[in-house]
Amino acid sequence: MNQSFYTATVGAWQQQERLNVHGNNIANVNNYGFKAKKPYFAQLIYDNIMGARADDLPRGAGMVMIGADTDFSSNGLADTGLDLDYAIEGHGFFALWDPATGEYSYTRDGSFVMAQFLVQGEIDPDTGEPVQEAKWYLSDGEGRFVMGRDGRLIEVDEDNVKGELPIGIFDFVNTNGMLNIGHNRFVPIEKNGQLQMGQGKLVKGYLERSNTDLANELVKVIESQRSFTYALKMIQTSDEIETTVNGLR
Repeated sequence: MNQSFYTATVGAWQQQERLNVHGNNIANVNNYGFKAKKPYFAQLIYDNIMGARADDLPRGAGMVMIGADTDFSSNGLADTGLDLDYAIEGHGFFALWDPATGEYSYTRDGSFVMAQFLVQGEIDPDTGEPVQEAKWYLSDGEGRFVMGRDGRLIEVDEDNVKGELPIGIFDFVNTNGMLNIGHNRFVPIEKNGQLQMGQGKLVKGYLERSNTDLANELVKVIESQRSFTYALKMIQTSDEIETTVNGLR
């Protein structure tokens, strides 16, 4: 079969994957703390001799989207005036702890709320068991709690909610390749290095805007649509060539 069939098939498929990335960026243009992704491609004949799909496509057929890097650049802050809204001016992340799984994740979205969490209190003299107390802590509103500068949960009450809470800012030597696990949260991988204190400045009453460049994303969507159309046209042309060749026999 004509090799152009395979090249065009991979091209159409990968442009659809690219369109998904840009579409997601556009959908989150007004989502505070969102970080846009930038897809990048590689020629299979040089980077993956096994092809895009080893089961039904030949080696080195076309190009494939091998990943989508997260753009951690900032697009400025939005003034909300809310006591529990925080932003980071400069580099760094807020750290979130999930008590259900023990997982730590990191985010630039500082739209926090107050949430109750049961902690062990004083010993009951009658039973000798610790009494569980419900206290209010700073949370992301989805069951995870914000870590303070000392690595502990941040207790919130009427006395300190109006002031600046001791929210920790954390960072990594290299943020490239951090895994996006949804809801504007990221987890580090091995190459990101050890966790360290961030150098960013905590700003109360503000939230970080999405860094999606709407004009650029719309241009990329048009590029993806045109490339998808060209790939389908290549399939149509290849089919016409095959039909002509078969007619000569």
